[in-house]
Formats: sequence, C-alpha cells, structure tokens
Amino acid sequence: MSAGWVLHVDLDQFIAAVEVARRPELRGRPVVVGGSGDPTARGVVSTASYEARAYGIRSGMPLRVAARRCPDAVFLPVDASVYREVSERFMDTLRRFPVVVEPLGWDEAFVGARTDDPEALAAGIRAAVREETGLWCSVGIGDNRLRAKLATGFAKPTAPGGPPAGHTFRLTRDNWPAVMAERPTDALWGIGAKTARKLAAAGIGTVAQLAAADPDELAARFGPVMGPWYRLLAHGAGDAEVTAAPHVARSHSRETTFQHDLVDRAEIERHVAELARRVARDVADEGRPAVRVTVKVRLAPFLTHTHSVTLPSPTNDEGAITRAALTALERFDRDRPVRLLGVRAEFGDG
Repeated sequence: MSAGWVLHVDLDQFIAAVEVARRPELRGRPVVVGGSGDPTARGVVSTASYEARAYGIRSGMPLRVAARRCPDAVFLPVDASVYREVSERFMDTLRRFPVVVEPLGWDEAFVGARTDDPEALAAGIRAAVREETGLWCSVGIGDNRLRAKLATGFAKPTAPGGPPAGHTFRLTRDNWPAVMAERPTDALWGIGAKTARKLAAAGIGTVAQLAAADPDELAARFGPVMGPWYRLLAHGAGDAEVTAAPHVARSHSRETTFQHDLVDRAEIERHVAELARRVARDVADEGRPAVRVTVKVRLAPFLTHTHSVTLPSPTNDEGAITRAALTALERFDRDRPVRLLGVRAEFGDG
C-alpha cells in the first residue's frame, strides 16, 4: 500500500494576489488591501503583497502606519465576495484529486493522500490551482500536520533562497533535526513570541534545546499540559489525520472602526447594541445557541481590551445577547475615547 502523507497547500499572498490578478498593471508594485482602501481613514491591513512586506507592512497594521512606511504603495479596499468566490474555486480544485481536503480558511487547506510520490502530487495540485484560479500556491509535505504546515514556510517565495512563485518542501522525521534544530522556538507552529521569550528566560532558545529539555521542569514552569506539549512540538510530533468534516464555527463576531473617536456614552451603547443584534442574527442563522458574549473596545490611541459575560443559559435570543453585550460594556473605562467596537458570541463545545 502507498504511504500516507499530509500536504499543506497555501495560496501565496492570497488577497493581494487576487487583486493583482484583477489589475495586472499592479504586478511588481507594493499593494496593500484593507478597510475602505483609504490610507488616511481608520482601518487595518488585511494583507500586503510581498513587495509591500519588504517595507515592514504586515497584516493588522493600521493603514496610516502602512502609508508612512511605503507612501508609494497602492491601497485597495477589501472585496470579500470576490475572495470568497476564488477560495471556493481553490477548494473545488483540490477536491478533484483523489485526496481528503480539510479547509483551514479561505486560502489554505490540509490534504491527506496515499501516494508513492508526494512531490508529483504537489506539482499537480500547484499546476491545477494555477490554471483554475490564476494564483500560485506553496505546498508543504509532511508525515504529520505539524511538519506539513511548517514545511510550507520553507516553500514560500519569502523563505530565504525560496522560489519566486512558491514551490514544494518536504519535512519529515528524517530531516527534522537538520532543518529545525538550530531555529528559534517560535519557528514552531504553536509557539508565539510571548512563549518564546518565556522559554528564552529559562535558557531555552532553540528547537534543539527545547527538545532536550526536562519535561518535569517544563511542566513546573509552564504547567502540566503546556510544558510537556512544547517539548513534543520540538520533536515534530503531531496528528497525521486529515478530515473532510465541514468547518464548525466557534463564534460569530461583528466589529466597526470609527473614523472619529466616540466619546458619548449613549452613542457607544447604541453601536454595541446594533452590533449585538447583528451577531444574534448570525447566531440564529447558525442554528446553535451561544454561551458567552464578548465585547471588544479599542481605546485611543490604540489600546484594545475585552470583557466577557457568560449567558445564564445557552441561547440565540437577540434580546439576551444584546443585554449581555451591554453588561460587558459596563466593565470598561467610561472616560476614554473609543475608536473601535466589536461584539462576539461564542458557541459551546457541544
């Protein structure tokens, strides 16, 4: 029987690439997509082309900061319906192959396959995606999900010495030490910058050092679950199962960035109530009850805080969700100007 493989397929600079495909004259130029496309207005970067990233522009950055870093960048508004349509074509293309496809978002998916030549399968996928969508994708090949996901980073055009349009990279138990041992711990999928700093404070700076760390000491410092789990990540351990089960949302949220700071409490409450009503309609459409409501407030200049309220019982009732959101709002500082408001309703595990 052919060997089992996990492939991670990731569209390169997805949203920016879609916009460049629609406007070929932008090819090679720094392109930033976000908000209304007006860098003088409030909003954040949804994605940036590789040319824009060379200026330090990253997703989540305020558009005004992006404009200061690269005044010559082309700024475009978000066009979600177009991205959704291209994403559907991308996933449909993957499903034409004799594989199991597990979407991870608009622009990436795990693919489970049995084959003696995973590189040939990856090349076929890349060619088909290019033909159907006009976009390039990078493919990571692994013997589990963790290694496949990490492998994609080495196939990206932004990888040191990487190909200009993405390619394929294989990362398995065999080459894991050679590829990963001397990399910093935040190179691992599942370890962020904050955890990496804590590990460094414990004298653990590389993947090899984390792999060799005493699991009892890690448990004492990071907890009985997370500490040993970080060590497993350093060994490249991970699940090899890919499932075609549809994605189940864990929450629904809505948010609004205001072009002028809000200072009137009644006006802030009106906006939170309206966002909560919109979220409640999303929850009702999902057909599942919410168990918790979270309100996000971004205060001037750029401090973001959240407060949550657990609902008395699971519900999709608009009134109950709105009341919970207004209750959460009461926990915020009343004296600071507000530049963004958001409401999220979370579903239970069941």
